[in-house]
Amino acid sequence: MRIVLISTPIGFLGSGKGGGVELTLNSLVSGLLSLGHSVEVIAPKNSKLLESNEKAKLYFVDGEDQISWQHQNYNSPVIIPDNSLLAGMLEKGLDIVKKADVLINMSYDWLPIWMTLNVEIPIAHIISMGAESLVISNLISKVYARHPYNFAFHSKIQADDYPFIKKPIIIGNGFKLDNYTFQDSTKGPLAWVGRVAPEKGLEDAVYVANELGEKLKVWGVIEDEIYATKIEQSFPQGTIDWMGFLSTKELQKELGKCRALLNTPKWNEAYGNVVVESLACGVPVIAYKRGGPSEIIQHGQTGYLADPDDKKNMLSYVKNIEKIKRKKCREWVEKNASTDIFANKVVNWLNKVIHEYK
Repeated sequence: MRIVLISTPIGFLGSGKGGGVELTLNSLVSGLLSLGHSVEVIAPKNSKLLESNEKAKLYFVDGEDQISWQHQNYNSPVIIPDNSLLAGMLEKGLDIVKKADVLINMSYDWLPIWMTLNVEIPIAHIISMGAESLVISNLISKVYARHPYNFAFHSKIQADDYPFIKKPIIIGNGFKLDNYTFQDSTKGPLAWVGRVAPEKGLEDAVYVANELGEKLKVWGVIEDEIYATKIEQSFPQGTIDWMGFLSTKELQKELGKCRALLNTPKWNEAYGNVVVESLACGVPVIAYKRGGPSEIIQHGQTGYLADPDDKKNMLSYVKNIEKIKRKKCREWVEKNASTDIFANKVVNWLNKVIHEYK
């Protein structure tokens, strides 16, 4: 197949602003290329794909970023800025896909989903979030009634946010395992990885580290400076070891030295990329039992699932983390979340989408 992908309109690829979508896109491109498909990516100016994805053609579009739906209210209206990056990427994608088989939209936004109703071109949507917007959920419902195969989800629990979808297509996610080195360090520090923003619940992980008299290593883009400062001021100085945003190559080296990853989201994560990245390094994960991580982590085998928002429960599991065999963490990823497994699921889904248009 010749496949065209539209990236997230929130930051260029490599900036970290696009969160898990950046990693998902690179993983998908890797898998599709290894299966022999032709891949073209439309992304914001300054974007970079991983070196291993150099066979994919990259088109750049300049424009104004979208506001993430994570930072808007459920009832907010659709906002399309002047010189919209999303509109520019969609325009470019619709032009290129005339000579291709399918367009994959990886942005959680109204415009590309609405366009599905108005062109006779297969547009497949990888939905990266739960129902964060009333207007988008209503539109997905409308498009689904006409094109029931055009949406795919990362986890069953994420798809449940859209109850009108009776048989959701679940594609999980995939990771290029050559990029992650297994490390058997059972005595390292505690880790936390993610965008530093209120919905990620960093303060709960800092609480756990502080109760143990330890430092917490924090990797990720500080998206909300006020929130980050407030957490820092709530705990003894030096409890948080700010490590910044690192590329996958650098992050996995450091993350692999840690004895556990704490995952503390206050909302339903669609999947939980950092959970799988951690497991790929052999690092067990203690996460709140909500969203995608609750489907990924095998309680007592690859980590522990704590009661949602119960930081004391999470603390109790940290004390038992050495019972987890790190090799089992890596084995789970190899069996369930490689780029080839992910890409095969996506290709099977795309065949259904394309078939609808014949």
